[in-house]
Amino acid sequence: MKTSDPNRILRLLPFIVGGLGGTLLLINRIATTSLSSSQARSDAIGVFLSAILILVGLIWQRVQPRSPEAVTLIGEEGFKLSSKLSEQARTELAWASHLLLTNTATRSLIVYYQGQVLLRRGILGNNPKVEPGPILQSVLDKEKPVYLVNLKIYPGRVEFDYLPENTQAVICQPIGKEGALILAANAPRSYTKQDENWVEGIADKLSYTLSKTELPVENS
Repeated sequence: MKTSDPNRILRLLPFIVGGLGGTLLLINRIATTSLSSSQARSDAIGVFLSAILILVGLIWQRVQPRSPEAVTLIGEEGFKLSSKLSEQARTELAWASHLLLTNTATRSLIVYYQGQVLLRRGILGNNPKVEPGPILQSVLDKEKPVYLVNLKIYPGRVEFDYLPENTQAVICQPIGKEGALILAANAPRSYTKQDENWVEGIADKLSYTLSKTELPVENS
């Protein structure tokens, strides 16, 4: 379900006021039997101001960016945390995921490390397992983040079947050399540069903690 643009009325306001003002001036002119020079000047100024307001409204329609349309992600809300982790690692993963879910556009996230899913939180996808596709594998190999601002336009989106099916944007942030923090948002272009920097900082902190945690090898 999409949410309405909260700035729509604001962008239309100058256009509406200008059009209403021009209409009232026209009605007043028609209803006036005798026109004085001062009234003619007032009408001219009124028409000019109405035209300016209409022009401002039209410019705002083109220039002012619209808020990205958010959707309600499909899936059930949950919190799955690996029991193989130390208490310190579990606490830090819970803390980091809570911060991301409450302070960014993130609605679902996964911590993937050493070939294992250590955490799933938020709106959960149907597939609990992560099989790295070309995009995630590139992040793991190059240790560079990828931000897919509008997931539906990327053919490679099919690899993210472990996220909610109507995910709108994705960040894959490397966690050191052995994992990735995968974030899903409910609106396209919803992460700011500040958000990206913050995600990078949290991933670096998780990398330090997880590098000191010995995980048992998972049998395939």
